[in-house]
Amino acid sequence: MHDLSERKYKILEAIIRNYLETGEPVGSRTISKYTDLNLSSATIRNEMADLEELGYILQPHTSAGRIPSDKGYRLYVDQMLADKEKEVEELKEMLLEKSDQMDRLLEQTAKALATTTEYTAMVSAPKGGNRIKFVQLSRVDAGHMLVVVVSEGNMIKNTIIDLDSDLSDENLLKLNILLNTHLNGLAMEEINLAMITAMKQQAGVHSDIISEVIDAVAAAIKNDEELKIYTSGTHNIFKYPELSDNSKASEIITSLEEKTVLREIVTETLSGDKPESGIQVYIGEETPVAGMEDCSVVAATYELEEGMKGTIGIIGPKRMDYDKVIGTVKSMLHQLDDVYHRRN
Repeated sequence: MHDLSERKYKILEAIIRNYLETGEPVGSRTISKYTDLNLSSATIRNEMADLEELGYILQPHTSAGRIPSDKGYRLYVDQMLADKEKEVEELKEMLLEKSDQMDRLLEQTAKALATTTEYTAMVSAPKGGNRIKFVQLSRVDAGHMLVVVVSEGNMIKNTIIDLDSDLSDENLLKLNILLNTHLNGLAMEEINLAMITAMKQQAGVHSDIISEVIDAVAAAIKNDEELKIYTSGTHNIFKYPELSDNSKASEIITSLEEKTVLREIVTETLSGDKPESGIQVYIGEETPVAGMEDCSVVAATYELEEGMKGTIGIIGPKRMDYDKVIGTVKSMLHQLDDVYHRRN
């Protein structure tokens, strides 16, 4: 990594962060407030003298504070990018593992619901929240930059954008700090024109990059990947005479097989006004799916972590055993939460 002790590196990091914020040389007294080392100003001055001798910081004027040298910036940027890249890679590995576990868990949930209720069950995969956790810019080559956006639920989106000219390490670092200072924790609808204008002004000649990064963030938050829906117990439709008529059964089964149609139930459930129980019941023509006017749907929203939400639902005849179905759905909401957090 580098030849500095942890204490020296923390002091260097504090100098760089403070200098980037203020543009003024940084003194030992200021550093004592920026570190968690609880060191005296005299000790910090000694460490700063060593950092200066090693070429990581400079003293522009006698009796003035220090500023980072190119060597200091290089170490800081390399270390920061290495840490971020490691974090992103760990997130990717974790997400791949969780995704595989989640597929199995939701398939099992749909089967269990169908078996217990003797109706048809559907479970939608969770969608991530729309808040930004962090943005990381990394240089690919002289003409391209990688934008990594991590949103709630640790959803990761990578985008390559073109550069009109190469970026220095210092400017790349400033853009990373600028973007994360303004965007971390925000939902897309909270990023307004005034905020974007302010970021562009601070970015100066690199204001065009801000526009492209905002577009990349919007695309990541939109997350237009195909929504996964798991179904089970479709054959249970034939147990109920009022649904087993050839034309009706065919229409219902087609709706269930064309899972894009079930997105209407998911969208309605996730966006609808929920009663205190958190359970929504659609009876007959209230059902938001064409072709299911002779059915009832009992649906509920489950939430895992950091805004990751999905829908579980039971589809059956209008004379379904509502008491049993609602009890089963409530129980499954608790079980799903317990199993997910035990696995993670």
